[in-house]
Amino acid sequence: MARLPILVAPDPRLKIQAEAVKTVDAEIRQLMDDMLETMYSANGIGLAAPQVGVSTRVLVMDVAREDEKPNPICMANPEIVWASEDEELREEGCLSLPEQFAEVVRPTAVRVRYLDYENEIRELDGDGIMGLCVQHEMDHLEGTLFVDRLSNLKRNMILRKLQKARRGEPATV
Repeated sequence: MARLPILVAPDPRLKIQAEAVKTVDAEIRQLMDDMLETMYSANGIGLAAPQVGVSTRVLVMDVAREDEKPNPICMANPEIVWASEDEELREEGCLSLPEQFAEVVRPTAVRVRYLDYENEIRELDGDGIMGLCVQHEMDHLEGTLFVDRLSNLKRNMILRKLQKARRGEPATV
C-alpha cells in the first residue's frame, strides 16, 4: 500500500466528473487500498479517487469511532437509489479543504448501490454520519466540493483562506 498525495482546492482536477470503472479488478483494489491508507494517515473518514488525482468513480470511507474496530467500506460506481425527503443541516469538512468547515443541508438518509471490493453489487442504507459521508464523497465523483453547496460569499471566504494558506499568509477573518 502507498500513501497518495491529496489534492487541495482550488486544484482544477477536483472539478472534473469521474469516469465509471468497468470492473473492480486488482488495479482498482490497489487504488482502494492506497486510498484507505491515505485516508487513515490524514485522520479522515472518507476519500474519493478524484481527491488523489484519479478520475474514477471510486470512494472509501470508515466512520467507526476511535474506540471501535475499523470498518472500511470501498465503493465503485456508487449511485443513490433512494434519498429521504427529510433534510438536515450538519457541519462538514474535507481533506481537500484543510481546516475549513461549514454547515451543509443534505437528505438525512440515503440508500446507495455500488460495486464492492470483490466486484459484487451491494446496497448500503446510510443515515447520520454514514449518510453524510457517502453523500459528501459521492459529490467528489461529480466534481462538487462541499463549498459548492454554500452561498457565494461563504464559498469565496473559504477559498480565499485556502489560497492565503498556500502562500503562507496569515489568515484573517
